[in-house]
Amino acid sequence: MSTENLPQSPEQQPRRPRVAVVFGGRSSEHGISVVTAGAVLRAIDRARYDVLPIGITADGRWALTADEPDRMAITDRRTPSVDELAESAEGGVVLSVDPGSREVVYSEPGAVPKALGDVDVVFPVLHGPYGEDGTLQGLLELSGVPYVGSGVLSSAVGQDKEYMKRVFVSFGLPVGPYEVIRPREWAQDPAAARKRIVDFAGDHGWPLFVKPARGGSSMGITKVDDLSGLDEAIAEAQRHDPKVLVESLLSGREIECGVLEFEDGPRASVPAEIPPVTSHDFYDFEAKYIDAATGLVPAPLTPEQTAEVQRLAVAAFEAASCEGLVRADFFLTEDGSFVINEINTMPGFTPISMYPRMWQESGVGYGELVDRLIQAALRRSTGLR
Repeated sequence: MSTENLPQSPEQQPRRPRVAVVFGGRSSEHGISVVTAGAVLRAIDRARYDVLPIGITADGRWALTADEPDRMAITDRRTPSVDELAESAEGGVVLSVDPGSREVVYSEPGAVPKALGDVDVVFPVLHGPYGEDGTLQGLLELSGVPYVGSGVLSSAVGQDKEYMKRVFVSFGLPVGPYEVIRPREWAQDPAAARKRIVDFAGDHGWPLFVKPARGGSSMGITKVDDLSGLDEAIAEAQRHDPKVLVESLLSGREIECGVLEFEDGPRASVPAEIPPVTSHDFYDFEAKYIDAATGLVPAPLTPEQTAEVQRLAVAAFEAASCEGLVRADFFLTEDGSFVINEINTMPGFTPISMYPRMWQESGVGYGELVDRLIQAALRRSTGLR
């Protein structure tokens, strides 16, 4: 009698890959990261993967959290936190830094540490510093654990808007005018920094946008109409990052395009357009996440414009040596040319975020998108990414 169609015992059945979804973190984007994680946890196919949710508190503690996506949503205009989801106020999770072991251990004060088993891949959905900027990626490289998204260098470049622009320029991609105020300069000679920004405004005009050089979700950004608002805007930006970026206003349409890694290389989604937000000065944090301003998907562009922005999005992905996913943001200026503003190596990833919406319109639904990213990470080995 053939045993081919007999059911396998639990010992014979192949183990499902185990995905650790890591979220929260020490940046000002902590709450949005929790919201993103809730969407990813809801979408992961539990028949194909085992899931381990790990939250990082605002003070940096790694915590075992409840696997309850419904609690990880914006409620009454308030974002959730890891502390609200942690199973213990003191317990901590430790990932082995031995590349020969992918074991996760949970410990509480006064108790024997408990092994939670091995992790096959990490899905980091942290935004901003200490998560999206290469720091977590470096830890995962040391641990020998595959992970979703770009490696150490690409993540750092994608987080630092100054060096991102420098990389783009070196690859011939068009960027807008900008200046950088470094923390030492502002501390030692603020008058010189002010003069440089006034000269910059003289060349390019007011208003200017003052923002953290290494931040996201439009936090810490101020639109400055004249010199009188500059110091306050710099102080606000420095609440998020000591290094400050100052950009000129680019008149034109805001266009976004998603890039996703397929087996044969990166491909671009249909683009989207962010229409002017009449209730806000610009497309800020409140407009994006609290009021949930929606973009147009697909963007009303000509076939030639669509092809060009898709080409530039993939070129930006390749210029920064990215992996997995990127959202590339552009301005379509009044003369008909595209200028790249920035890339996000871990863009907003809730089902209503622009990146998943662009791929939904391109034929890749949210669940498939999550699965493709996990599979791309599992295909790659760690080391010198």
